[in-house]
Amino acid sequence: MAQDYRENLLLAMDTLRGHKLRSFLAVVGVVMGVGVLMLVGALIQGFRQSVIDSISSFGADTGFVSRFDQGPGAGGPRPKDERLRKPLTLADGEAIRLQSPAVKNITVWIQHWEEAHELRYHDNTVTGVDFRGAQPNYPYVYANATMKEGRFFTQTEAEHRVNVVVLGEDAAKALFNELPAVGHEVRVDGSTFMVIGVFDKPKGGFGGNDEDRRVVVPYETFLKLYPAAYENSIRFQAKEGMLDQAVDEAREVLRRRRNVAYDKPDTFSLTTSQEQVEQFNSIIGMVVLATVVISSIGLLIGGVGVMNIMLVSVTERTREIGVRKAIGARRGDITLQFLFEAMTLTGAGGLLGVVVIEAIVWAIRNYTSIPAVVPIWAVITGVTVSLFIGLVFGVWPAMKASRLDPVEALRYE
Repeated sequence: MAQDYRENLLLAMDTLRGHKLRSFLAVVGVVMGVGVLMLVGALIQGFRQSVIDSISSFGADTGFVSRFDQGPGAGGPRPKDERLRKPLTLADGEAIRLQSPAVKNITVWIQHWEEAHELRYHDNTVTGVDFRGAQPNYPYVYANATMKEGRFFTQTEAEHRVNVVVLGEDAAKALFNELPAVGHEVRVDGSTFMVIGVFDKPKGGFGGNDEDRRVVVPYETFLKLYPAAYENSIRFQAKEGMLDQAVDEAREVLRRRRNVAYDKPDTFSLTTSQEQVEQFNSIIGMVVLATVVISSIGLLIGGVGVMNIMLVSVTERTREIGVRKAIGARRGDITLQFLFEAMTLTGAGGLLGVVVIEAIVWAIRNYTSIPAVVPIWAVITGVTVSLFIGLVFGVWPAMKASRLDPVEALRYE
């Protein structure tokens, strides 16, 4: 049996070598279908890992509270019910700290979104910075607030509203190039601040190209500049193994403080990194489904092309089939021969698609900022599906060949 398989495979390879152009044109659809599947899979895999790294960098044991809904797909214009929500307050964060036994640590920061913020050092300017006022324990709760250079501000500096600032890595690089930033004075919205530290750029980033434009000053210092600012956000760190309990406790505290009725939805957003990853995965699932549909169209076209070329091959080789039957070949042998030929044809198309997409993904990864990577499941799926297409669309030509009458076939010219 193994010998028969090897002989059929060799016959199939000989046919491919004898009709190179015709074989290639027959499997163009298969190459396109497999290529689309693998390319989208590569882009999705890279983008997904980048987003998950970015979300997880905030800390696996932390929860985030905001006035507006967060997570993948939450951008764009806010619904009216979100815009009408009461802002969170510093007192809300303190209440969670005091009334939630499962909460280990909590930090509050404030932003002012009504105007764009500008960071300047001599003639170098960075606009659209992420300017916020934070509490001194901000780096202990935020996993992505590690220091690359210098230090974070102290409780004493915060209480005395000292004009000190910690910059994001990209913001510091834009102002000082590769020179140390600590010890220099910069201007934020016209006010002078002393740079005391620089953050490490967070791992990941949506699309791998997000710039770290954080500009963080003490909470009290920020209120000195913008006394009317009110947009607070809260992040809390749960005790080990108690994140779910901490989330429930924080939700109960905020619902009570905001007078939310028991049968009404939250008037705030409370999410964890794991929840945001799950939300993103659900979005990716829909993209994958759409990709499968698009790939199926290309594979269907390729399958029809393979069926057509195999029918032509049966007609061209009628006499050969008659000779094989005359010397003892059974119907099953003829069927297996042409099925092997169809599967070899589409399998070669699948492998060609793999090679082409690997080259494209390599170019994307090395010459752009897109972190594309071909997942092994996409390669296996692409090659398997291409072989299956050959099997399905090769059945009819194979059956037609096996049913030829040997006497009539030998007379065929």
